[in-house]
Amino acid sequence: MSRSPIRVLDLFAGAGGFAQGFHEAHRGFRTVQAVEMDAAAAATFALNFPESDVFAGRIQDWLEAGQIPPNIDVIIGGPPCQGFSTLGKQDVEDERNTLWEQYAETIRRVRPKVFVVENVAAFAKSPQFELFHSMLENDPAFSEYSIEWQILNSADYGSPQARKRAVMIGHCSDVPKPVWPEPTHRAAPRTVEFAFQDVPHEVSYATLEPRTVEVGGVTFNGPYAGRELHVGRSYTELSRQRFASIPAGGNRFDIPYELLAPCWRSHKSGSGDVMGRLHWKKPSVTIRTEFFKPEKGRYLHPVADRAITHHEAALLQGFPADYQFVGTRSAIARQIGNAVPIQLGTAIARAVAGALSS
Repeated sequence: MSRSPIRVLDLFAGAGGFAQGFHEAHRGFRTVQAVEMDAAAAATFALNFPESDVFAGRIQDWLEAGQIPPNIDVIIGGPPCQGFSTLGKQDVEDERNTLWEQYAETIRRVRPKVFVVENVAAFAKSPQFELFHSMLENDPAFSEYSIEWQILNSADYGSPQARKRAVMIGHCSDVPKPVWPEPTHRAAPRTVEFAFQDVPHEVSYATLEPRTVEVGGVTFNGPYAGRELHVGRSYTELSRQRFASIPAGGNRFDIPYELLAPCWRSHKSGSGDVMGRLHWKKPSVTIRTEFFKPEKGRYLHPVADRAITHHEAALLQGFPADYQFVGTRSAIARQIGNAVPIQLGTAIARAVAGALSS
């Protein structure tokens, strides 16, 4: 591979999980610009990638401003997935579903050597995916690109979390087809126990330390990293009793009748992940943006009577312990939950690096 940097443009960049995976995969990758609408996530990205130019705003406004950097080799990014998510009600009319159009427009303008699109697995079955794929395959503006896609599970690549993502890779005609990464950990996946091995079970039931930082002329809470994010919530006595009644690997169906919420007493079916404990010896379930709420899924600590902390969720996503986050607790949780698992990003990045070095 050439010694010159591989210039990366990151769209819908979030807190930088996908970029972190690329940077960990090969020191030649350099993210020269990122585009992210969420102000706190954009600030988090800027702190962790100080050499990158970060546009904190809508991709439509970024395209209109015409400030695309030259000589981009790789575009990466995942358009927001809420309209495709299988969690809750899907909305085919959700305006976020059409943001792939701005991704396509960026490809048309930039003409990268390789581009990578990632999204929830359900995206691959959506009408929007069909439109996007059809445009890239049939529009003469993209005639020099070949497109492939697969569903990848982050746990197969060393992530201590099972998270399936639809991944599309396109490459121009003068670049060899990237070889899809072979699973490295399918037979022996990393587990929650592996991720939490140095994390104490005890937490401080306190707020984050009050401090602020200015990023891009805007003041945010933080930055916070590692154990600073290992803080819990103040639970009611009833919640504590419910947690204590749930055994290892259990869920809300293990809670005694007298401790059940009225809506659960007659509702004996449904997801077994609600109020569930993570398994020590398995990868975690998908870390979502409200992982700190046990009623949202299997987010109770394997043995402690509490939900996992922001620090633990970040570890399950593969973030380094020194990764800096800014924002409120809910904003940081959103950044963590929306991120691409670092190990999955690294596996994809190695495939891209291999094609560019051929």
